[in-house]
Amino acid sequence: MPEDSPAKKRVEELRELIWSHRKRYYVDNDPVISDSEYDALERELLDLEEAHPEWVTVDSPTRRVGAAPIAFLPTLRHARPMLSLDNTYSLEELREWEERLRRQLGDRAPARLSFSCEPKIDGVSLSVVYERGLLVRAVTRGDGFEGEEVTAGVRTIRSLLFRLPRPIEYLEVRGEVHLPLEEFSRINRQREERGESVFANPRNAAAGAIRLLDPRLTAERRLDLFVWQVAEIRGETMPASHSDCLDLARGLGLKVNRHHRRAVGLEEVERYCREMQEKRDSLDYEVDGCVIKVDALELQQLAGQTARAPRWAVAYKFPARQATTKVLAIEVNVGRTGAVTPTALLEPVPLGGVTISRCTLHNEEELRRKDVNLGDIVLIERGGDVIPKIVKVTLKADPPPERPFRWPEDCPVCGSKLAKEAEEVISRCPNVSCPARLRESLLHFASRRAMDIEGLGEALVDQLLARKMVADFADLYHLERGALAAMDRMADKSAANLLEQIGQSRDRDLSRVIHALGIRFVGEKTADLLADAFPDVEDLMEATEEDLQRVQEIGPRVAAAIRQFFQESRNRDLIRRLREAGVRMPHVPPPRVGGAFAGKTFVLTGTLPGLTREEAARIITSRGGKVASSVSRKTSYVVAGEEAGAKLAKARSLEIPILDEQDLRNLAEKETR
Repeated sequence: MPEDSPAKKRVEELRELIWSHRKRYYVDNDPVISDSEYDALERELLDLEEAHPEWVTVDSPTRRVGAAPIAFLPTLRHARPMLSLDNTYSLEELREWEERLRRQLGDRAPARLSFSCEPKIDGVSLSVVYERGLLVRAVTRGDGFEGEEVTAGVRTIRSLLFRLPRPIEYLEVRGEVHLPLEEFSRINRQREERGESVFANPRNAAAGAIRLLDPRLTAERRLDLFVWQVAEIRGETMPASHSDCLDLARGLGLKVNRHHRRAVGLEEVERYCREMQEKRDSLDYEVDGCVIKVDALELQQLAGQTARAPRWAVAYKFPARQATTKVLAIEVNVGRTGAVTPTALLEPVPLGGVTISRCTLHNEEELRRKDVNLGDIVLIERGGDVIPKIVKVTLKADPPPERPFRWPEDCPVCGSKLAKEAEEVISRCPNVSCPARLRESLLHFASRRAMDIEGLGEALVDQLLARKMVADFADLYHLERGALAAMDRMADKSAANLLEQIGQSRDRDLSRVIHALGIRFVGEKTADLLADAFPDVEDLMEATEEDLQRVQEIGPRVAAAIRQFFQESRNRDLIRRLREAGVRMPHVPPPRVGGAFAGKTFVLTGTLPGLTREEAARIITSRGGKVASSVSRKTSYVVAGEEAGAKLAKARSLEIPILDEQDLRNLAEKETR
């Protein structure tokens, strides 16, 4: 094929692209394409080079690992290359990898190979060397042959030992430095507050931190490290398998991922991969796949390696969590409190097993800060909470849109003038009767922690509004059985059940009604305080801001919001109509001084089957008890539900009585008699 063929030009183009993206990813910590898109470029280049081996050059990115070291850090050469891993993207490709491996091993391959399996942490690969039991240096992967010497920064990682429990002559371990997701969120929140650009993902934040010249700044990132290989050991015998090596590292006090598992046969490997993919969102670190290695070190040596990757190991990659796509439109939505939220409508793109076609932009300032507009190419991410978000714009629309998005001055639903307080970033629709607000308000009113009307969900609320059967909360108490039974997915029995639930809600206590009204800044705790201070709703409606600020924990901002709510004539009329509909709003008296639980301190932990945390707390405080947030020797009882954690363990260690929900109810009943 001639040297100027389109295929040869594509090879040169791919090399330039890959090296450019590697620098953006490894050096600048500022990627502009997703991992899956980058992998596709590498795979295309590999396929072309395999088809035309005469085009392969010594400096091709397929023959190198990572990117060149950062210039301002000293570099060290690895004693043994830190190779990259080949990727597989399906169980079928994983089986093809095993077939190639078996051909390489020949007669030495057992009928069922044993493998070492562990999560593929999305972090920074590192070589750590101990001499005579002391940590002497740490070096990043770099280009696979030499990397940046980052010992000072690595010493700030609390999970990594400075000194081993015994003075081993020489030990090199390799692992993954990563940033726990909770820390990643904390750091990005701080950067947003300071007006700085946020990190695209935990891996970039970790990479930047480990390379900081000031270890004090590195320490602030609170990095962690999992050891995934014992590369070399002198003075002691090297174990025979990779799994045994990890057990050795664990025995020395080094942190090994607890999800590591030895699997016999590819069926167990596939089962492990499926299991880890299901668990990935419950982990406190970013995982983008699984690493599968032949367990026996003798077979690893026999399998050998290519110029860039070992033949005895492979990465099984999960579906992409980042992708790039185009912004087609921007719309604004109005929530229950009137908050106006912009949403980007996207060119549909597969991400993490689902198709993403929209992403929230949170508020007007976020939209302006990220400079998102129609036609822009954006990097989107689907995090552990599965809510997609726009990370950043990677390419502005060219040419710019003829009619770029402009932030509206009026509510897009009812046309009311939008308002925004000076110290806030959120614009709001002030009209409490705005149809968009009404839908969310009805759902909140019916929610479990408000009026607890079971069966009044989104589909039914949408039908009630579409048929104009409900214009406010009070209309719920005038619904008729026949009209409800005639609605979609409703019948006579379900209509009767819903009306029974609505009827029961007439006896909810005043604090629940106050919470259900959806007054800005008024949650369950504030509603409890208001009900205690103003046992009659009429008194609350007439309270001045000064009256309200006399209530414990209510400041000027909350008082102003409450007063503004009750100054609105339509809201006052709503309270009147609720009372006429039979909503009694009884007040549960405040905790009695000298009550049955007086002097006793309770701690709640876990999920109770029949009580919310607030309901359990109300049982305790209404009898004079106190609810604390932490366990100490002064704790009288710990009430534990499902998934109780550290608080339960501490209670046991201090021999504090532990109650379940029924024990609490029994004790409350006994103490009341």
